[in-house]
Amino acid sequence: MQDALERARANSTQFQAAKTDAAIAKQDRYQAGAALLPSVTYNNDVLYTQGAPALLAAQTGVPVLFIANNAVHEYVSQANVHETIDAAAIAGFRRASANAALARAKQEIASRGLVVTVVQNYYALAAAEAKVATAKKAGEDGDNFLKLTQELEKGGEVAHSDVIKADLQARERNRQLQETQLALLNARLDLAVLLFPNFDDNFELADDLHAAVPLPTPEEVQQRAAQENPDVRAALEATKAAGHDVFAARAGYLPALGLDYWYGIDAPNFGVNFPQRFNGQNFSNLGSSISATLDIPIWNWGTTQSKVKQAELKHDQAKRELSFTQRKLLAEIKSLYAEAETALNELSGLQRSAEFAAGDAKV
Repeated sequence: MQDALERARANSTQFQAAKTDAAIAKQDRYQAGAALLPSVTYNNDVLYTQGAPALLAAQTGVPVLFIANNAVHEYVSQANVHETIDAAAIAGFRRASANAALARAKQEIASRGLVVTVVQNYYALAAAEAKVATAKKAGEDGDNFLKLTQELEKGGEVAHSDVIKADLQARERNRQLQETQLALLNARLDLAVLLFPNFDDNFELADDLHAAVPLPTPEEVQQRAAQENPDVRAALEATKAAGHDVFAARAGYLPALGLDYWYGIDAPNFGVNFPQRFNGQNFSNLGSSISATLDIPIWNWGTTQSKVKQAELKHDQAKRELSFTQRKLLAEIKSLYAEAETALNELSGLQRSAEFAAGDAKV
C-alpha cells in the first residue's frame, strides 16, 4: 500500500497541480513581502534640448530655447533607492500569506483525496482477486457436480431433470466467473492508471486485507480533526484572505507616502568631475537628492467605496462557508466513525464465519 501511495503521488496530475499551486502561492507571498522593502535601480538618461540662438543666449544668459532640461545637454546617471509606504501593500502581503496557507491546505486536501482513491482502488483489486478465486472454485464444483449427476443418470439413480438443473447451475457459475474476471481486469486497469507513468498492468498486490486496524476513540478523532483537518484549515485561511482584502480596499481612503533617494551624475557633461577648473580646483559632478511624495485620495467617483463593499460581501460569504465546513466536519466525523465501527464488527463476524467454514471443510 505504501508503495502504491508513493507511486500515485508521483504520477497524479491533480495532486501535482495542487502542489504546483502551493509553490506558486509561496512565490507570490515572497514577491508581496519584497514589495514592502526598498528597491534599488540605476538609471541612465541623456537629455538633449534645442539651444537658443547665440544672440539671445548672449543677451539673456539662457543657453536653451525650451526649458525642458537644465542645460542644452544633460546627462543623468544615478542610483535610485525607492520605498513606498502604503497600507494596501501591507494588506497585500498578509493576503498573500493567507493565500499561501490556503494553497498548502488545498494540497493536503488533494493528497488525502488521492489516498482515498488509491486505497479504494487497491482493495477493490484485492477483493476482485479474491472473488475470482472463489468463482473459480465454485465453477470447478459446479462442473464436478454436473459430471457426477451425468454419471448417476447413466446408472439410473437420478432423473434427467437433475442433470438439466446441474447443467444450468454450472453454466451460471461459469458466467459469474467471467463477470468476476472482467471486474478484476477493470480494477487492475484503474489502479495501473494511478500508479504508473507508462501504462503497465503487470504487478501483484500484497495480501494484507486481514490486517488489524485499531480504531481511536471518538474524542481523539474530533481533537485531531479540529487540529489537522485541511478542509477547515482551507476555509479558515480563505476567510483570513478575504479579511485582508477588506483592509486593502479600505486602505484606498488613506494617503500613500513615496520616498526616493538619488545619488550620481546630473550634469551638462558625462563625467565624474566638472570639465572646467575653478581657482585651480576640480569640482565633482557627483551629488545626491531626496524626494518625498504624499498622494492623498480625494475623489474617484465612489470606486473605493464600491471596492470596500465588494470585499465585505466576499468576507461575509467566506465566513459562512467556514461555518458550514465546521458543521459538516462534525457531522462527517460521527457518520464515518459509526461506519468504521460497523465495518470492524462485520469484519470480525466474517472472519469467525470463515474460520468455521474452513474447519468444516477440513472435517
